[in-house]
Amino acid sequence: MRAMLLARSLLRAGLLSASLLCVAGPSSAGLFDDEEARRAILDLRQKIETLRAESEQRTGDLQKLNADDSSQLRRSLVELQNQLEAGRADNARLRGQVEQLAKDLADTQRKQKDTVQMLEDRLRKLEPTKISWEGREFFVEVAEKRDFDAALAVFRKGDFAVSEALFSDFLIRYTGSGYRPSALFWIGSAQYATKDYKGAQANFRLLVQQSPDHVRAPEALLALANCQIELKDMRAGRKTLEELMASYPTSEAASAAKDRLARLK
Repeated sequence: MRAMLLARSLLRAGLLSASLLCVAGPSSAGLFDDEEARRAILDLRQKIETLRAESEQRTGDLQKLNADDSSQLRRSLVELQNQLEAGRADNARLRGQVEQLAKDLADTQRKQKDTVQMLEDRLRKLEPTKISWEGREFFVEVAEKRDFDAALAVFRKGDFAVSEALFSDFLIRYTGSGYRPSALFWIGSAQYATKDYKGAQANFRLLVQQSPDHVRAPEALLALANCQIELKDMRAGRKTLEELMASYPTSEAASAAKDRLARLK
């Protein structure tokens, strides 16, 4: 820009000098001859052309530089835009992955919770439960209660031989069961029903010896006396009936024993 201003200034100076020469006329002929004036003008024109060429060259260089800078800037902007688009795409993909992972995690936690709940329910079903049976409270396992109920159901159907086998197996598998006194009573009852009086009296006597305070003990003594009477052991039968009335005087079995004893005399 300075070169162009300088060139314009020199051009104006040259034109002014030429105008002054023309105005001065013949009176100035003594100072400058025509040849010198032409050389001065030519020199001035050459300088102006040189300055204009330099100015144009610099202007072209500046324009090219500006064009290169603009092109580089555009390329940089395009690259930046592409990077931003790629970043947005990566962010969107990552958000999708995070959302999917969060969903998967929630599903996994829900499944784990359901599994834990299911296991707890199953374990709760397998855990011993407290029951009240024939005047006693005790804990029983699920299988234990199921097997006892099944044996008792068979007895009530009248299949005494099968019931006896089921109760006998029950006592073997559940040696410390709270059902033991009841199981002994029903084994003896099944044996009495099948006329196995010796076997029956052994189980009735075992019940009374092991659990004298059991609700079935008075009935067991009455059944024991009946077994002895069936075996024609009247003396033992009377003794057992007397034992029943003495040990459990307020029981219904004691009243039945009193009537039975009266018939035996």
